[in-house]
Amino acid sequence: MPGPPVRVLVFSKTAGYRHDSIPAGVEAIRELGSAHGFEVTATEDASVFTTLSATAVVFLSTSGEVLDAAQQAAFESYVEGGGGYVGVHGAADTGYDWPWYGQLVGAWFDRHPEIQPARFVTEDATHPATAHLPPVWTRTDELYDFRANPRGRVRVLQSLDESSYTGGGMGADHPITWCHPQGRGRAFYTGLGHPPESYADPAFRALLLGAIRYAAGEVPAA
Repeated sequence: MPGPPVRVLVFSKTAGYRHDSIPAGVEAIRELGSAHGFEVTATEDASVFTTLSATAVVFLSTSGEVLDAAQQAAFESYVEGGGGYVGVHGAADTGYDWPWYGQLVGAWFDRHPEIQPARFVTEDATHPATAHLPPVWTRTDELYDFRANPRGRVRVLQSLDESSYTGGGMGADHPITWCHPQGRGRAFYTGLGHPPESYADPAFRALLLGAIRYAAGEVPAA
């Protein structure tokens, strides 16, 4: 018997900076759902968090304070009780006044240099989000520094080689994609995904697909 359908909620409300790549991201996840058999609903209506029925929730370049206290409490219960979270790019620029969210996303955004090419080092090729990537992946993106290094609290999947670009501020150890358990749920974050063209890149789409499947509990992190 097949299990219940995987239902993915894409949430892209912004209360701060708004990325112009959000529509491309929503469309990419919809197309991944059509191709891989999961349902996708996209919204910026935070009231849905009080009645969540999704298998995984994607925070797609959200920004600022996007949920009120009741919605925050409902989302905490959802994840801690076994739900899945995927944070993409600006999701780390979200919820600065919400300590639990800081734990969930893994690290908050601090700053970034200008958009430029950089080398992304695959630290863990066993995770479904990174198994398809080469040992070093060169691509152009907006390269986030974080307020704290999450290593030790998360499983780092990719890191940035700061010697490959200018303006990095974290030094020799610069995680950029990671995952971790959160209660009985699963959390995944990637700093990639600023340029709209990212979402047409098959390699980046495969990363998103692996992240969603992990967060939904369809595939283990190994």
